[in-house]
Amino acid sequence: MSSGSSPPGPADVSRVTTKTVQEMREADVPIAVLTAYDYTSARLLDRAGVDVLLVGDSAANVMAGHETTLPMTLDQMVYHAQCVVRGSDRALVVVDLPFGSYQEGPKEGLRSAIRIMKETGAHAVKLEGGEPVAETVERIVTAGVPVMGHLGLTPQSIYNYGTYQVRAQEEAEADQLRRDAERLEAAGCFALVLEKIPAALAKEVSEAISIPTIGIGAGAATDGQVLVSHDALGLSTDFEPRFVRRYARLDEHITDAVEEYVDDVRSRRFPDDSESY
Repeated sequence: MSSGSSPPGPADVSRVTTKTVQEMREADVPIAVLTAYDYTSARLLDRAGVDVLLVGDSAANVMAGHETTLPMTLDQMVYHAQCVVRGSDRALVVVDLPFGSYQEGPKEGLRSAIRIMKETGAHAVKLEGGEPVAETVERIVTAGVPVMGHLGLTPQSIYNYGTYQVRAQEEAEADQLRRDAERLEAAGCFALVLEKIPAALAKEVSEAISIPTIGIGAGAATDGQVLVSHDALGLSTDFEPRFVRRYARLDEHITDAVEEYVDDVRSRRFPDDSESY
């Protein structure tokens, strides 16, 4: 192993599991999470060493062009998850339960979770909310399906919030988030996403519970980080939140490449003799 490589640790496994991410937390090895929605991107992200691939309902935004995540259906999530699972050899694949697939209560949530697990081959599901969904989490976990929780800014509730601003800045909401985190851990969640909350609160919650926390816009003290891959890779650039770091500008590379292709076709430089039969 080269001197620039990461030290051996719990992440060096043939397949990341819920047990692996817990071991990573205990060994203080940060967990890298990105969203994925299709076979090709999943394959690239998996080979690059991403620990968890989240099949997010953010597909509604970056794949389908919707304003919010609410239009995603369970059928659509199953389709995207099937594609991602086929492209993943190492990463833990977690699938969002979309809006309307668990809000009626534990029975509906369990049916939705079982369908995802049976039809996609994914390894876990994720749902949003605190105390109101704790019973649903318990029911799903009791049936043998791992659940990742999600607190803070919960996009499925955006019309209730009326804004994408930072959550839990006021003490009353911060107290509720602390209680929700403990309740979700008690309900059986194996990990918890903390989205767009003050960094100090995310650090406090991460230290107060024993399961991994995955931050997005929640500072550096969580046990891992998640970004929407289209944001991180510069495929979607209209959305410019403070917490996004762009590791590439693939939109520019793709545009340049396609312009070159169009020019080659127009000028009959493509195909040449070596590309013809």
